[in-house]
Amino acid sequence: MRTDCADVELGLALSARIGGTPLIRLDKVVRGLEGVTLLAKAEWLNPGGSVKDRAAAAMVRKARAEGKLVPGKILLDATSGNTGIALAMLGAAQGFPVRLAMPSNVSPERKRILKAYGAQVEWTDPDQSSDGAIRRARELAGNEPKRFCYVDQYSNDANWKAHYEGTGPEIWRQTEGRVTHFVAGLGTSGTFMGSTRRLKELNPSIQAISMQPDSPFHGLEGLKYMATSLVPAIYDPHFADRQVFVETEAAHEMAKRLAREEGLLAGISAAAAVAACIDIAREEAANGRPAVIVTVLPDSADKYLSERFWEEA
Repeated sequence: MRTDCADVELGLALSARIGGTPLIRLDKVVRGLEGVTLLAKAEWLNPGGSVKDRAAAAMVRKARAEGKLVPGKILLDATSGNTGIALAMLGAAQGFPVRLAMPSNVSPERKRILKAYGAQVEWTDPDQSSDGAIRRARELAGNEPKRFCYVDQYSNDANWKAHYEGTGPEIWRQTEGRVTHFVAGLGTSGTFMGSTRRLKELNPSIQAISMQPDSPFHGLEGLKYMATSLVPAIYDPHFADRQVFVETEAAHEMAKRLAREEGLLAGISAAAAVAACIDIAREEAANGRPAVIVTVLPDSADKYLSERFWEEA
């Protein structure tokens, strides 16, 4: 395994490209809703193609700083896809091996990307979703603690801090402090928790709205239905002013709308976030309240184009 200076320098250069993503104004999907502006953070422009690059880079930096990710150790984590891809990308760039536990029903595109980066994957029972992957990662880490550096994105404070230090301040600057509502989906909850913490410090009146699937049996990859899932240690439900629930079918329909009306190929969880924003936008417009609603689009549709719903009218 190579761990020379050139590897580390390359990895750091790659990490420097993470964050600073633009806000895209979505006008057509809120057409007719007077006084509402809808803005979405284009996180697929990170080098690994998703918002998870932020947390992955922060967790790797923390593991190195604490002396836990050293030559001879394998970085380990459970993932539903995007964090795994981000860790695999950083592992390839910085010269450390990556082992992932992941549900076997993730999209074929995700599997190909991970293979391209050279990550090793333990495929887990799809019926257990990300919880099965978490249990397998814990088992591996517990059985061979000297072999693995288990970063555990669901419990790692570096996850939410990446958004406290990055995503939240970016949204504030990009909206010139005009943001009134922040909407984000719950998976590890890092994006919501970190961004909300920072935005609430800057303006306590900002409405923080968390979004999750409407049932335990859903098709929103990367998101958790908290009532029946292993709840991430970094998650605190009290940070949300409100929770909204989105049906898988509504997310699929919104993904098609975004493609055909906005020219935007968004991932499924991104489409679910926009669907939640539309509900909020309708309420604010109906009550005559101006609103600047900001959400995060975790990734683009390139990892989901094999999904059947694209072929439906």
